[in-house]
Amino acid sequence: MANIEAVPPTEETSPPAGVPEPARPQPFEGLAREQVSEMLRLPHFGRRGALVAVGLIAVLWAASGFYRVQPDEQGIVLRFGKWVATEPSGVHYHWPYPIDTILLPKITQINQMVLGSRDGRRERSQMLTGDENIVEVDCVVFWRIRDAGQFLFNVADAEGTLRVTAESALREVIGQNPIQAALSDKRQQIAQQTEVVLQRLLDKYQAGIVITQVQLLRIDPPAAVIDAFNDVQRARADQERARNEAEAYRNDILPRARGEAERIVQEAQAYGEQAVDLAKGEAQSFLAVEAAYERHKDVTLRRLYLEGVDEVLKHSGRVIVDLSAHGSSIVPYLPLTEAEKRAATLPAPPVADQASTGGSK
Repeated sequence: MANIEAVPPTEETSPPAGVPEPARPQPFEGLAREQVSEMLRLPHFGRRGALVAVGLIAVLWAASGFYRVQPDEQGIVLRFGKWVATEPSGVHYHWPYPIDTILLPKITQINQMVLGSRDGRRERSQMLTGDENIVEVDCVVFWRIRDAGQFLFNVADAEGTLRVTAESALREVIGQNPIQAALSDKRQQIAQQTEVVLQRLLDKYQAGIVITQVQLLRIDPPAAVIDAFNDVQRARADQERARNEAEAYRNDILPRARGEAERIVQEAQAYGEQAVDLAKGEAQSFLAVEAAYERHKDVTLRRLYLEGVDEVLKHSGRVIVDLSAHGSSIVPYLPLTEAEKRAATLPAPPVADQASTGGSK
């Protein structure tokens, strides 16, 4: 058997003549290729590992169904896009995506909507009053969501519906009041009536909206007639002022007239009572004299004569006495009037002097 000697390999073996030399991969490129292959290679878990992975994915998918509703929110549950439930605040569970989805609208946030010229639609703010006058009305409606499900799904455009309904309610209330009431003392009452009518319509539509306040910003006649309207208002103000002045004069003169009439009536009643009492007294006196005359005729006649003479002499300034009947010792003329005048003009004596005089006597 022949011995075969191993020929040590040479460092470089040149290819046969006529054969091209193959390209050798660079050491860096080969290493990068191996690393990428290692990264893209999937691990081999086996059957049990696949079941564990599927179970873990199922648990995570089921756990994604828990959700929390904040106190200022309502949870709207949609099952394949259909509204099926409305949840209050708290922690709840739903079928995970894509079976159920959750919407969380805010229900405590106060929203506002401006109606009239402030929203760029000035022509729509003109309304007809109860006495067939035209006014321009601007108002603000404050609202919030009461039922999120009704708000999102019962009407196609909740805010558009609210705008149209608010304009309709405001026109209805303005049409029930005269222009003077709308411009002066019934603005707050009109706003409250509008709020009631608007809420009733929204409840009828089941829009899920609650109205918190309706505030009137402006109620004015159209700009084309504002000057004439102001003239009318000034004339009405003058009329009201004249009426108030007349009322004040009436309130002043009528009580005084009533008081004067009452005083005259009371004086007449007093005079009537006095006249009746005097007549009764005189009648009683005459009856008493008559009774005395029946008992003592001579004495009664003498007394009546003396009383009559005394009554006559009280009002006479001169007294004439018959000297032939009474003798010459009586003065025929007594100037009583001059004596009374002198007595009236003389000063009265002091009280002390009278007392001292009386004591000395």
